[in-house]
Amino acid sequence: MNRRLLFGKLIPLFTVVLLWIVACQPQSQTTSPTNTGSNQTEGNSIFINAAGATFPLFLYERWFSEYNKENPNIQINYNAIGSAAGIQQIIADTVDFGASDVAMKDEEINKVEKGVILVPTTAGGIAIAYNLPDIKSGLKLSRQVYTDIFLGNITRWDDPKITSINPDLNLPSAPITVIYRADGSGTTAAFTSHLSAISPEWNRKVGSGLSVEWKTGVGIKSNAGVGAQIQQASGTISYIESSYAQQLNLSTAALENKSGQYIQPSTASAAQALSSAAIPDNLRIFIPDPDGKESYPIVTYSWLLAYKNYEDGSKAKAIKDVINWGLTQGQKFSEELGYVPLPAEMVEKAIAAVEMIGNK
Repeated sequence: MNRRLLFGKLIPLFTVVLLWIVACQPQSQTTSPTNTGSNQTEGNSIFINAAGATFPLFLYERWFSEYNKENPNIQINYNAIGSAAGIQQIIADTVDFGASDVAMKDEEINKVEKGVILVPTTAGGIAIAYNLPDIKSGLKLSRQVYTDIFLGNITRWDDPKITSINPDLNLPSAPITVIYRADGSGTTAAFTSHLSAISPEWNRKVGSGLSVEWKTGVGIKSNAGVGAQIQQASGTISYIESSYAQQLNLSTAALENKSGQYIQPSTASAAQALSSAAIPDNLRIFIPDPDGKESYPIVTYSWLLAYKNYEDGSKAKAIKDVINWGLTQGQKFSEELGYVPLPAEMVEKAIAAVEMIGNK
């Protein structure tokens, strides 16, 4: 199918499915004021506005809804617009906190006069999801094969490189349509960092980052948008945060890990991967190719980006309380939503980082 025609047919479906996804989640009490970076309080009410990564959306919606039930005077509005936008908005001082699946770099932090505290809040796997109507499960993809698919070197589902590792599957003689994130995305950064770690060709031709120059495929914004396109179009394949694959009941491939084992994305296999790396004091941890026989090969943490100093002391106190609630009580919602609860050591270090948040 013509790529432009495919995009034209599926973009309305993205909107419908995105609205369905968000509608199915418990929603926090929110407001939508226009000046999101200003001190917005009314009486005893505190309005907190945030934006950024789509990766943790389901978990953040649940956190802010549950927290608001216990603290009805604190209302949190989270706009899932992508990691790159989350970083940009924290730099521009247009939100009370941001979120990103890539920790901010020193040069980005140095642009923020009020300082930035990076707080890991959750983690998870990045699935390779696909739509083959006659193959709902059982697909295996080797490291070389899934790299070649996203490079455009493998273009058909019955390519011998795929059929040779899936002898029990009747793969169709049909073209592969790659879907990729069109917006600046932490999911993209984690996925391309993995591909760069395992493939010299990928590293040379594409590299890694929030946005890259893809060699093939159709671009669409957000994890939800990618999920909608995979769900509706036969022959598609993409990378997507595991919780979205779970919520949309998408078929996911078992991927070959560093130990040569084929592993399905799950909270257990992602937790194994995360446990393979030591946690640094600065909490900026990246695991592009995890060790471990049972480890899922593509994982990432997700960070909340708070200011070190807030002009309003009551808002600073509320933000600290919200984050600490998420790091402790909020972790119990992780697995049911497809996320990995933070390791105890990470929680301890993250809480220590939150203590540095204050007011001028």
